[in-house]
Amino acid sequence: MLNWLDTLVQGILLGGLYALFAIGQSLILGVMRLTNVAHGDFIILGAFGGFALISGVPGTALTGFGLNPVLTLLLMLPLAAGVGYALQRGVLNGALGADPMPTLVVTFGLSIIIQNLLLEVFSADTRSISALGIETQSLPLGESIHIGVLPLIIFLLALVATFMMEWVFRHTNLGRAFRATSDDIDAAQLMGVDHRHIYALATAIAFVLIAVAGMLQGLRTTFAPSDGPGLLLYAFEAVIIGGLGSFWGTFAGGILLGVSQSVGFRIDPGWGILIGHMVFLTMLMVRPSGLFPKTR
Repeated sequence: MLNWLDTLVQGILLGGLYALFAIGQSLILGVMRLTNVAHGDFIILGAFGGFALISGVPGTALTGFGLNPVLTLLLMLPLAAGVGYALQRGVLNGALGADPMPTLVVTFGLSIIIQNLLLEVFSADTRSISALGIETQSLPLGESIHIGVLPLIIFLLALVATFMMEWVFRHTNLGRAFRATSDDIDAAQLMGVDHRHIYALATAIAFVLIAVAGMLQGLRTTFAPSDGPGLLLYAFEAVIIGGLGSFWGTFAGGILLGVSQSVGFRIDPGWGILIGHMVFLTMLMVRPSGLFPKTR
């Protein structure tokens, strides 16, 4: 019984990481109806960016600053926001339209570019970011269950990020602009809303969340240039399970995905990922609108 309780706890903590992967994707999908195929690759780019700032680029004269992970992440956040804003204004806005194919092609191209760039600079070797010993620390929960400090921090950050995004959407002028452009772009333009600027702000915020997710992925486990598509799949599944346009739904979708994978790993080490995908497919058949579809 305790083993299964531990499986549930570890699955919830893993789901927090998946929720962080997915919140940025949920924002972009909810505001622009844009499926960013390069989402997972940007997460891995964030992980490698954190690695480069701390440790430098192997095989080159570029050495890192030796900063701790928190300071490194703080340096990355404004850079990520700027990149997201510029990418949306300079590239993605021109591809948006009734036909989703152009954005899929553009973001697929970005995915290929990022993967090959990372392979060229960092090689195919796996990397990791030191969490200064936090990754090995744990907190006892009873006699037989221990919660890792780093996974707990990641879960709490996912919870805070979800709450903040929901608050922004419901209680700020920016959130109202997001909702207006999402619901009726023509009416929003008649009210003086510059949808190009609003879209770019949404992508800037999404890229801040992506940078956080990438840094935490690098702290929690090893990563490689080819890991992006797998992370995209987890993010997309969490968004669909939770329901498009719902941040709390995305959070719940990440938790459900993490728990289902942990249960699968408990049954058989080779089944974890498969059972997670099976839960996703089951949700598509039983409730295609997701657990908490958009109601606002």
